[in-house]
Amino acid sequence: MPKYRLLTLEELKALEKEFIDYLILNSIAADDWEKLKKEDIDSANHIIDLFSDVVFESIMRKVDYLEYREEKNLKTFQCLPEKIVLVGMMAGPEADVDFTDPVSLLNATLNPPDSLKVYTSEKAYTKQREIELFEMTEAGCSITDGKLFKTLCLSLPK
Repeated sequence: MPKYRLLTLEELKALEKEFIDYLILNSIAADDWEKLKKEDIDSANHIIDLFSDVVFESIMRKVDYLEYREEKNLKTFQCLPEKIVLVGMMAGPEADVDFTDPVSLLNATLNPPDSLKVYTSEKAYTKQREIELFEMTEAGCSITDGKLFKTLCLSLPK
């Protein structure tokens, strides 16, 4: 059972070269792989499980920032080694803003509505960092460059 999730067939196809390299690193020749797929599907699936974990672990180790957007609520996260820092922005129900729309988001940051609230919080990871970040991406967070997080930090009350 994989630590994260199995790569989809489409993801595996996109990572074909990396998968071949992975097989080579694990002393599995092309002929052996083809034979394994036909004669021992459980072992072949186990190799794909392990490769999927390697891929996701590598991606999650590099994550520094995440974002989660809803119409009236925006959460940005800085993913530090020991804790995660949240800086969010929430608009009241009457505010004419949609944080899922880039233009509306830009307008809200340049001309914030009266009901706009910027907030922050932090917490230590409750699981292994990479697992927790992976779960957040599976729940709808996007990996980002952190520009919006840094911009929102400037909006926090001093």
